[in-house]
Order: sequence, then C-alpha cells, then structure tokens
Amino acid sequence: MSAVMEATAPPVVRGEQRRSWAAVFALARFEAREMLMQVPVAVTLLVYVGYTGWKLLFPPDGMDAYPALQDVDRATQTTPTLLGFVLFLAVNRAALRSRRRGTDRHFDVLVMEPWRRTVGHAMSLVPFGVVTALVVLAQFTWQALRPGAVGHGSVAELAVAPLYVLLCGAVGLLIARLIPSVFAAPLAVLGLFTFLMFVSTGTSGAQWSRWLSPVVSENSNSTLPSDLVGRPAGWHALYLGGLVLVAAMAAVLCAPRGVHGDAVFRLRHRRGWSRPAAEPHMKTAPRPFGARPLADGGRTWPLKAATAGALALAVTGAVGQSGGVSPELATARERATVSPEREQSCVRHGSSQYCAFGEWSARTGAWAGVVDRVQALAGGAAASRPLLVRQRVEARYGLDGDAAIAPSATPGQVTVGTRWGGNRVPEFAVAVASVLVGGDEKTGSELCDGRVVTVMWLALGRDADPVADLKNVRLDDSLSGPAIALTPTNPLSMSAGQTDVVRELLSRPRAEVTSVVKSHWAQLTAPGVKTADVARVLGTEVPKEADECGK
Repeated sequence: MSAVMEATAPPVVRGEQRRSWAAVFALARFEAREMLMQVPVAVTLLVYVGYTGWKLLFPPDGMDAYPALQDVDRATQTTPTLLGFVLFLAVNRAALRSRRRGTDRHFDVLVMEPWRRTVGHAMSLVPFGVVTALVVLAQFTWQALRPGAVGHGSVAELAVAPLYVLLCGAVGLLIARLIPSVFAAPLAVLGLFTFLMFVSTGTSGAQWSRWLSPVVSENSNSTLPSDLVGRPAGWHALYLGGLVLVAAMAAVLCAPRGVHGDAVFRLRHRRGWSRPAAEPHMKTAPRPFGARPLADGGRTWPLKAATAGALALAVTGAVGQSGGVSPELATARERATVSPEREQSCVRHGSSQYCAFGEWSARTGAWAGVVDRVQALAGGAAASRPLLVRQRVEARYGLDGDAAIAPSATPGQVTVGTRWGGNRVPEFAVAVASVLVGGDEKTGSELCDGRVVTVMWLALGRDADPVADLKNVRLDDSLSGPAIALTPTNPLSMSAGQTDVVRELLSRPRAEVTSVVKSHWAQLTAPGVKTADVARVLGTEVPKEADECGK
C-alpha cells in the first residue's frame, strides 16, 4: 500500500502576521529617521519650519497685519514645495540603497517580503506629512487669532501642502520600483517639470489643465469674499489624495518578487546548483523546515482593488475640479460687483454710514477713524458732511482678475477695498479727501488744478509720518516731480509744482496749516483755482510750473 505525499506550505500564524507588520512599522521608523539625518532633508525641513516660525513671531506690518483667511490658506501651499522636492530624491535614494550597495541578495534570508519593505518606505513619509500639516495649522491659526483677521479659510486648501509632500515622496518611491537606477529620479523631475509647464502654458491655462498641477497659485491684488473665491479646493484635495494612494500602492505592486524563508534554494540557483528532485512518491521537491513558497503578497487582489479605487478617486477629483465657474457663482460675482448694496450690511459711525460685506463688518470702525481724521482738517460744510463709505470689489474675473474699480458718481460716496493696512490706509484717505473737495469720486479723480494740494493735505496732514505716506501713496515712490497718487478707484494726478507745495506743507506745523485751510476753505476748493494761488494763500513757495490741466 503506497501513499502519495504532497508538500504544502505551513499555515500562516496570526501572531506571525502581527510580528511581520511590527517589523514594517519598525522599518518605517528607521527609514524616517535615516531620511531626517540626511543633510538636505534636515536643512530643508529646518528652513521651512524656521522661516514659517519667524514670520509668525515677527509678523510684517502693512497689509499683512490685516490678513484675510481666504488668502492665508492659499499662502500655506507654496512654501513646502522645496521640501517635497528634497523628499522625492531622499525616498528614491533610500529605496535604492540596497541596490547601490549590492545587498539585495541578503534580503532573501529575512522574514520580510520585498512588498512589505516597500510599504515600510511608504509609511516613512507619514511623519513628514504630519510635520507639514502641523506647520500649516500653526501658520493658519496664528493668522486667524490676529486682531485684524477677517474671512474664512478652507480645510481643503490647508490640506494641499501635506498632500503635496506625501505625493512627492510616493512618486519618488514609485520611480525607484519602476526604474531601479539613481539616474532615474533627476530625469523624472525634469520630465514632471516639463509636463507641468505644458499643462499650464501649452493648453492656454485652461481650467482642466492647470488644476492638474499639485499646487495652483492664484495671486490677486484684491481679496474676494470667501463665498466668491470659487476655487475647487475640495475636488483638488480629493485629486491629490487619490494620487498619493495610487503612487504608494503602485509602488507596492511593482515591488520585486522574493522568496520568504527559502534562501537555500535561491543560493543553489545562483551558484548553478540543481534543485533537489522530488522523491517518486512526492509531487514537489522537499523544502527546509519552516520554509515558504514564492511569495506574491504585494500583488494580491485586495491591493489591486484598492489601487483601482484610489485611481477612481483621483479621476473623480480631476473631473470635479475641471468644471470651471458655475452659473450660480458667476451670478453672485456679478451681483457683488455691480450691486454690492444687495449683499452688504450698513452701520453708522458718527454722521457717516459704512456698508461692508459680512466678513468685513468688524472693520468699519477703522474706516471711520480715517474719515474722522480727514474731516478734522477740512473747513466749511465738508467738516461735518455725512459720507457713505461703501466696500466695493471687482469679482467678475475671479482671483485672476486685476481690473480697476470705476469711481462712483454718487455724491458723498467713498469706495473702500477689501484689503487694509499699509498703503491701503493713505489711499483710502486720499479717496475721502477727494470726495470732500470734489463732491464725488468721479469728479475727485479728475482734479488737476490747485485743489489737488488741498486733497493731499487733508489726506496726509494728520498722519504720524506724512512725508513717508506721501511717498508710499505715489505710484513711483517719489517725493519730487510729477506722479499719480493711488486711490481705491482711479488715481489722482499730481504735477511737480503741486508735489513741492504739498511736501512743504507736510513739513510745517500742523496746527498752523490747519488754521489757514479752514479759514480759506472756499478759496482753496473753488473749481479752477491755480496751484500758484493755493501756494500764496498757504504761505509756501510759489511753483514755477503750470498745472497739468493748463489752468
């Protein structure tokens, strides 16, 4: 009586599986620590964290002192780009370490399959993503707690930076598994850069193509209300998350096949020895005690299904972010631009009324302070004239638009923008003064006679450093010669003679000039008054140049 014996693989013990995954976690910790000890990674991470911390501890003045959170969330995306690039090269180099040093064959005697080692490399990226997320969160929280902060941020926008860092590392790992060469990573960087340049310029900046880039920057001189920004941030975060999973899982799928615990057979094969033949009563050759058959654990159907699901997520995000501006958003932008009064609430400070979009309601007090300061220098009825300060924005072209706001012809209405601080404060003061002198913004922007001197004195006369503000409010940052003074709408033109008179007035005692302006208000604001006559009344040197309007 004979029996046929079949060699079967020993069952996998659950405790042994736990030990295998514990080894993966240990490898991930080791690889993360090794990457952190590399000089390029350590220096880049230190610069990223240090630069962000320096900006938080020593915030700049000016417009940055009054952040809009719908702009702050996007500002967190560009700084970690260098970290992602360095991590791309570091992970690629770490995955090829054994190949460079010729130690691949020694892995065959280890209990960890090649696909698990790839998982360990992928998991080593997580600490860097977490650090990036913490830095982004600290940066946004710090700005949100500032007294002048307005608006609302987006969680999806904040997720772009850590997802970008993870994506760079995952792609570097995938390239190491597809092309196991140290020269592949630099060539891949060049190829990816060329691809991104093509999708941004070669397709004329189409909505579907530019959002294929991991980081999409949209810089604008104005800030839009958060509900009018219109960026597909949620779809883009889904797109990036899907790409991260696809790259990581594809790297695991591309991991080389290996033998788990069957080193003797592999050693004989490399040395040309023949594999021991099976006994007549056995269907397969015997294996050493505890050995396992060829492992293909990284290519099991659950992983393939998960990779397909991640690819579906990335495609869904790519399709969702390519939809462009919806009709509802276009209508809302049109309404906010043409008829802002339908979207605003108004409050009264003193005799003037201040209308703002909901997110800027708390800033009306700062606007009222500027109006009171300008009117304190005015004479006649202008000193107590009620004004309507209305916030206006050009939103029809989105964040890419840079169109100027047309001046209003409504008597007594003054335009204020969505940005504040820095040069925006004296620019708004010039707009208030031009309305007090000219009657409305349209007329005030067309002034070219001696009334320009009165306008600039009213706007800057009570500033802490009026000469510096005069320089800042002029487009060419000059204190002599002709120039244009900026306002929230159309600029105000200044001749060389008017500049000289204003500069001299700002250097004289404030009370003295204020008294003369108030007592001669009607003469200084009369239409057609010459700059030379204004200079004689105010007691300054009479300019030789004629006014730009020829009067």
